[in-house]
Amino acid sequence: MMEEKVINNPAENTYTDSDIQVLEGLEAVRKRPGMYIGSTSLRGLHHLVYEIVDNSIDEALAGRCDKIEVTIHSDNSVTVSDNGAGIPVGINEKLGIPTVEVVHTVLHAGGKFGGHGYTVSGGLHGVGASVVNALSDYLEVEVSRDGHVFYQRYEKGKTVSPLKIIGDASSTGTTTTFKPDGTIFEDTVFDYDTLATRFREMAFLNAGIRIVFKDDREESPREDIFYYKGGIVEYVEYLNRKEDVINPDVIYVSGERDGTLMEVAIQYNSSYTENVYSYANNICTHEGGTHLTGFRSALNKVFNDYARRFNILKESDANLAGEDIREGMTAIISVKLHEPQFEGQTKEKLGNSEVRGYMEGMLGDKLKEYLEENPAIAKIIFDKCLTAQRAREAARKARELTRRKTAFDSTSLPGKLSDCSEKNPEICELFIVEGDSAAGSAKGGRDRDTQAILPLWGKMLNVEKSRIDKVYGNDKLQPVIASLGAGIGPDFDVEKLRYHKIVIMADADVDGSHIRMLLMTFFFRYMRPLIEKGYLYLAQPPLYKVAKGKEFFYVLSDEEYEKKMTEKGWKGDDKIVKQRFKGLGEMSPQELFDTTMNPATRVLLQVNLKDAATANEIFSDLMGEKVEPRKEFISQNAKFVVNLDV
Repeated sequence: MMEEKVINNPAENTYTDSDIQVLEGLEAVRKRPGMYIGSTSLRGLHHLVYEIVDNSIDEALAGRCDKIEVTIHSDNSVTVSDNGAGIPVGINEKLGIPTVEVVHTVLHAGGKFGGHGYTVSGGLHGVGASVVNALSDYLEVEVSRDGHVFYQRYEKGKTVSPLKIIGDASSTGTTTTFKPDGTIFEDTVFDYDTLATRFREMAFLNAGIRIVFKDDREESPREDIFYYKGGIVEYVEYLNRKEDVINPDVIYVSGERDGTLMEVAIQYNSSYTENVYSYANNICTHEGGTHLTGFRSALNKVFNDYARRFNILKESDANLAGEDIREGMTAIISVKLHEPQFEGQTKEKLGNSEVRGYMEGMLGDKLKEYLEENPAIAKIIFDKCLTAQRAREAARKARELTRRKTAFDSTSLPGKLSDCSEKNPEICELFIVEGDSAAGSAKGGRDRDTQAILPLWGKMLNVEKSRIDKVYGNDKLQPVIASLGAGIGPDFDVEKLRYHKIVIMADADVDGSHIRMLLMTFFFRYMRPLIEKGYLYLAQPPLYKVAKGKEFFYVLSDEEYEKKMTEKGWKGDDKIVKQRFKGLGEMSPQELFDTTMNPATRVLLQVNLKDAATANEIFSDLMGEKVEPRKEFISQNAKFVVNLDV
């Protein structure tokens, strides 16, 4: 007789006092690092550096620091040094240990919770130094103040030496050296360019601060100095340095209300894209918030009022829409406030309701004054806005005409689309395939339940050189838009996407690379939330099929081929058959599925958006009207090309 297993046995499922786990000190951070720094990937690794540098920036905002030095050492440890006041070293009344030790070993302890230490601050809710300490193999801090240099060391978040004086000091400041814990992070090798981009951004946002960044890991150490006396005005000029600008002088306005400092810098260029970046206490608010809402409201009101008063818009004309006013605009919005309220731990959206009114009032008054005092510049800007309005109206008509033809109707999908039977977008995949031949193989080998195939044909539109009305009317892009079912541009709604994996599948040659770039430019410009959500992928078809008898394997590169041949001991074997795939269409349906489409065996590259400003620059360089930036890019990167057409 079989023994019956009791699933819900009360004796086995009791919930007692012993089940409650108490994590003391910084153990909670080491147990769940993602709660504090987002992830343990490279993004989280770099976040450690940002947190320590943010503390130095806060010293600068308080008027106590004007120089910050950051050095990556050969063992991937990092030193951050500033000439601020130095962390207090006296005994903390509540805990009975030195304040510098409290800052590094107690969560939510610092000078940013009330008091008068900092008027405004960035940082990670006051947990920055302690979280970095918790996630480091070791951390050492040297504080210069009160005529002495104080030193303390911690390992994995725990204090291992008492605070002691190690020398005399004639100046003040804090120096922190830490090495990330390799048992926590997936990778502990810092990327210089990623860090440099952030430090440049910090220097732009804080006029007059000098950030010296050094990398001692190479034979020839690398160093950059970021210092911008003009602040966000220079930031806008930097972002527009490769563009044809319409108003040569950046429009800059600033103001203060109830302790909230506001700065806005605006400059137009001849492109069709909007590049507006918002910050609160030096933190990039990717999802905007009340400061961005106030900015847009002020723009709409001031521009339409001005256009009506000076007869730029006639009585019968419709108002300028927000996208008309912001076409070709590059702008930086920066607010600094005492008690920022961010939505979510990642601080990507500012929630302080009062900031909307502050920004709307300040920008409205000063922008109105600027336009009235600079009629020649105003005329140039309004000419561009009116052209954008006409293009938008043409796009609306094209969209309505297309809808009447049912191409955008969800019940009438493109004829070339081989859809999947599953309707849950979370498990559905769309493969956008270059060429009918490859699409035929993909259709033959796919999983019909969850995988849809959309073939591309002919020359695709470069949206970087086209306004939105041309995009709506393009017969190569219409099937993509209709298949995804979420609209484009201002109407794009990521929640309506029919697939949560959109895979670009193109040949591994120059033409395939061009198609990938054209599609990525389209998605970035008109469906950016799709990339931000992590729904866009690049297929990685194999370069070779290598066989010996009935045994075979696929490889993606020459390097992988050499490694695999060595592992198998097949080098020099004349029975080896090496087949090179020049195109997806050369593969049989089964081969294409096994190598490129089967979730169990395929390799996909997820397209991520780490830095919108940098991504915007790359797309402008590679796909824009100007030839010179492309020549410069090619000359700088030609040395990295191994095989131009594989």
